[in-house]
Amino acid sequence: MSPDDEGPKIAVRPNGPYIVTGELPVVRRRVVESESGEPLTWQTTAELETTPVYALCRCGGSSNKPFCDSTHKKNGFDGTETAPDDAYEARQKTYVGTGLVVRDDRSICEHAGFCGNRLTNVWKLMRGDATEDSITRAQVMSMVEHCPSGALTYRLEADGADVEPDYRPEVGVVTDGPLFVSGRVVVERADGRAFETRNRVTLCRCGGSANKPLCDGSHKENGFRDG
Repeated sequence: MSPDDEGPKIAVRPNGPYIVTGELPVVRRRVVESESGEPLTWQTTAELETTPVYALCRCGGSSNKPFCDSTHKKNGFDGTETAPDDAYEARQKTYVGTGLVVRDDRSICEHAGFCGNRLTNVWKLMRGDATEDSITRAQVMSMVEHCPSGALTYRLEADGADVEPDYRPEVGVVTDGPLFVSGRVVVERADGRAFETRNRVTLCRCGGSANKPLCDGSHKENGFRDG
């Protein structure tokens, strides 16, 4: 069976790149911010030309970002994976409001910042009876749906299904940030075990995450740049 027949997949190579199969599209994606620097939404700015199988840089050192140019073989990149391998269900904390249930897994947060603004955040909005107001519920839903890592999810009832954005399978290369993988793409660890397949996940490409292969926001501290 060919990689195409199996569907899109991202395989982590030991101390090396991400090998992507199944003709998964790659786009450039940026955060649209307010005048106060608050994340508001995502904008796709370009689609990159790819082949059916390609390698994406994981060490942060490639001169051909987002693609791998084998710099990991020379810069001593340590790609040891430390991300949790159990299910989201086992790690999440639940916040129950009126007509809305938010779940949160801090262990996979990438700190994109969509969950708050200068006035409030998801956790404050879920307190007390605030979500009795449909405007508040809509604000929380929007914040959660823009979370790229999937650390935040929501459902309408505690025993209901998560309500997820309708993403196509693709890799979004975030400007000076991680790989925002959407659309329930299979991600496979270096030892061959698959991560829990989810609609949203962010993969480190700066080489500095302490939660590899997932992004933990280290790119903001280590000065990672695309150029």
